[in-house]
Amino acid sequence: MEFFKVKTVEETYQLIKQQIKPILPIVKKSLYEALHFVLAEDIYIKENVPNFRRSAVDGYAVKASDTFGTSESMPGFLTVTGEVKMGKTPPCDLSFGEAMYVPTGGMVPEASDSIVMVEHCEDLNGLLNVFKQIAPGENVISIGEDLVEGEILLTKGTRLRPQELGALASQGIIEVSVYRKPVVGYISTGDEIVPIETVKPALGEIRDMNGMTIGAMVMEWGYEFIHDGIVQDDEQELAKRSKALLEKVDCLILSGGSSVGTKDYSVNVIESLGKPGVFVHGISIKPGKPTILAVADGKPIIGLPGHPASAMVIFQLFARPILNEIQGYSQEEKQLAKARITKNIPSAPGRTDYIRVRLFQELGEWYAEPIFGKSSLISTFVKSEGLVEVPAPNEGVQKGDQVLVRLFNKG
Repeated sequence: MEFFKVKTVEETYQLIKQQIKPILPIVKKSLYEALHFVLAEDIYIKENVPNFRRSAVDGYAVKASDTFGTSESMPGFLTVTGEVKMGKTPPCDLSFGEAMYVPTGGMVPEASDSIVMVEHCEDLNGLLNVFKQIAPGENVISIGEDLVEGEILLTKGTRLRPQELGALASQGIIEVSVYRKPVVGYISTGDEIVPIETVKPALGEIRDMNGMTIGAMVMEWGYEFIHDGIVQDDEQELAKRSKALLEKVDCLILSGGSSVGTKDYSVNVIESLGKPGVFVHGISIKPGKPTILAVADGKPIIGLPGHPASAMVIFQLFARPILNEIQGYSQEEKQLAKARITKNIPSAPGRTDYIRVRLFQELGEWYAEPIFGKSSLISTFVKSEGLVEVPAPNEGVQKGDQVLVRLFNKG
C-alpha cells in the first residue's frame, strides 16, 4: 500500500460525510434519561403554548384605549375590580374604565387587550392612577405565540440539550425515540507504553497518557468508553485484540503505530478488520499528519498519532464528527469564538496548522495568545483553551488579526 496519500482537512471532512453512516439502533428513553441523546424521529407540537393569553409582566389588565393620553403630569384613573390568581381564571371580565391585577404568567381577562406595568401606575385603595399610555397587545403573550399546534417542534437528528427537553416537557411528552449513544473502544500500542499505575517507568518508557486523555474526552462528550489496555509492537497480537474489541464497540481507536516505521502495524491491522478499509492515511495538518481513518463493516476506526498533543488535536477535530455521524447527528458543532491574535504565526502554505492558544480579555475585547511548542509537549495543552486554525492557503497570521478560536469541548 502506498503510504501517506495525504488529504487536506476539507477533503477529510468530506470523506467522513461520505464514508461514515448512522449505525446505532433506536431506543426509547424517558425525558429524565434523554439528555445528550440524538432524536430518531421528528416531534410535532401537540398543543399551543401558551394555550391561554398570559401576562408578560406584573401589572394591571386594562383596555388600552383607557390609557390613551395619560402621562406623568396627566394620569388616567381606573377602578380596580379584582385580582387574577396564578393558575386560576379571572374572577370576572372587564368593562371600560376598569382594571384588574395580573401577576407575570397569569391569565389575562377576555375583554382586556393589554397590561400596564406596576411601575407605571399606582393603586390607591382601588383607584388606579395610570401614568403611561400603552398600545393594544402590549405586555400580553398571545395563544400560540411560543409554540403553534401542528408545527414541527424538533427534527430528527437533534441532540437533546436541557432546552429541548424543556420544550418536550411543555407538550406533555415523557418518552422519545433516540439513537443509542456510541460505545468507543481504545487500545494503546507500542513497546514503550506502560500503564499509568507504573510507579517508576524505566528509561525510555512512557505512561499511557493517551488512554487517559482520549477516554476523558469520550466520556466528556457523554459516550461510553472501554480501555482495552496496551499492546506491544506485535502485529498478530494487535490484530487479535483489535478484532475482539471491535465486536464489542461502535468505534475503535488505536493510538500509536500510524507513522512510517518497521514496527508500525496499525494500517495493516486496520485493513484486515473489514471492508472497505482505510479511506484516509495522512492529513495535511500540523500537528497530527500520520492519522488513519477507516471503516470496517460499517464501524469507524481511528488510528491516532502517538504524541499526546497530536492525538488530542486529531481526536478533537475528527473523532467528534465521526461519532456524531454514527449517532445520526450531522449538524455542525458550534464552538467558535472571535479573538485578536497577540503574535505573528508563520505557516507553511499547503498545510493546515492548528495553534494552541490561551484566551484573555482586555478593555472589553478578547485576545488569543499562542502557546508555542513541539507537538509532543503536554504542557502546551495544559496551558491552552482552544485552537486557532491557519488554513492551508495562508502563509500565517499577523499580530492583531481577528481569528476564530475553536474552543476545547466542554461536553
